[in-house]
Amino acid sequence: MKKSLRLLALLSLGLVSLRAADDKIIAAVRAADDARVAATKSGDRAALTKLYSDALHYAHSNGRVDTKASQIEGVVNTTQAYEAIDYKERVFTPVAPGIVLMKGRAHFTMRPKDGSPKIINDLNFLAVWREEQGKWRFLAWQSCKNPPADAAKK
Repeated sequence: MKKSLRLLALLSLGLVSLRAADDKIIAAVRAADDARVAATKSGDRAALTKLYSDALHYAHSNGRVDTKASQIEGVVNTTQAYEAIDYKERVFTPVAPGIVLMKGRAHFTMRPKDGSPKIINDLNFLAVWREEQGKWRFLAWQSCKNPPADAAKK
């Protein structure tokens, strides 16, 4: 009986330790994603270069796919500036050592530089963060547009 209780206590401590480790990882990835959003909105080439994995695969909601170089170029030299990225939901899930999935929903507000009305895309997304040489890097993005609210009712 004592052995069973000790084993149960050790298992409980192990689960608490795993939870604490996951919380620490999620906090680090959340901070990295917050930095990515800030760099995207400001068009900060140097920050994006540090945050993106060299193996970045960025699949836009329109089907276009970018690499690290083309995504950075698109953010920095776009005809539409990212005005806001507002998460409606953002969930982080560690799935393997050094790999965290980020899924959710966000509104992306784009302001065309030619003065046209701003564009708001309502997107569901799945992203992958990977730890590379001790730093969390943005590895992959896939998104799709949500239908307008009135179209969903039909």
